Amino acid sequence: MNKITLLIHCKDRSNIIASVTNFIAKEGGNIVYIDQHVDREQNIFFMRLESEFTIGNFTTDSFKESFKNTLADEFEMKWRIYSSENKPKMALFISKYDHCLYDLLGRYNSGELNLEIPFIISNHLDLKPIADSFKIPFHHIPVTKDTKNEAENKQLELLEQYNIDFIVLARYMQIVSGKLINKYPNKIINIHHSFLPAFVGAKPYHSAYKRGVKIIGATSHYVTEELDAGPIIEQDVAHVSHTHSIKDLIAKGRDLEKIVLANAVKLHTDRKVMVYNNKTVIFS
Repeated sequence: MNKITLLIHCKDRSNIIASVTNFIAKEGGNIVYIDQHVDREQNIFFMRLESEFTIGNFTTDSFKESFKNTLADEFEMKWRIYSSENKPKMALFISKYDHCLYDLLGRYNSGELNLEIPFIISNHLDLKPIADSFKIPFHHIPVTKDTKNEAENKQLELLEQYNIDFIVLARYMQIVSGKLINKYPNKIINIHHSFLPAFVGAKPYHSAYKRGVKIIGATSHYVTEELDAGPIIEQDVAHVSHTHSIKDLIAKGRDLEKIVLANAVKLHTDRKVMVYNNKTVIFS
């Protein structure tokens, strides 16, 4: 059984869905999932489709070539095809906070996340024992103002050596420069301990406490060169009241961060996110 996921976006026009589904049928595929969305303001069509092929001579490469020549060029599509046989490789960047790391590694170890983790990178040694306990290679790459460029070069070497598909900043307390962002556009996922765009910065819970907020939140987004302003993948909130201290807000926030980051990683890994105009379309 060969299973592929097809992501498409292009200018909206008639007959796109029928053309794609007929093409899948002619290629011997059985569609097991299909969803679409039209942005009326931009007149852009989006579609996500999963299809299974049982024919013995099916290959993803031949399907890509046929799809391009038959449909993609005609409709001027931007499109991607992924085979279920290929698990994406994720690199974890961490610092000293352990809650997101434990959560992701626990889900990974239980088989909940359909991916591979070739290594973990950290600018500190504090969490190395966690990586060791999960038997995942740990690379300590210190980062200072004077060594940031050299550190990122070392990170890039590892990312290229292991053919990493995407990066997750699991409370990595360093600003990622354009050098990495341009190499991995919309492939670096961050967790921000705030419900963006409100309360940005290093101490959002303190700011939220001073404002007497009634909800707190967490936001997972793709990293862009504009700090904390990338396309949002997942968000969630928790209700709080005047009885909660800053310590209570931080504890509640960390629970949110774990869930929101894990959901964002799963959506990305399952190819359910499409980015355009600094926004996302998230398929169910």
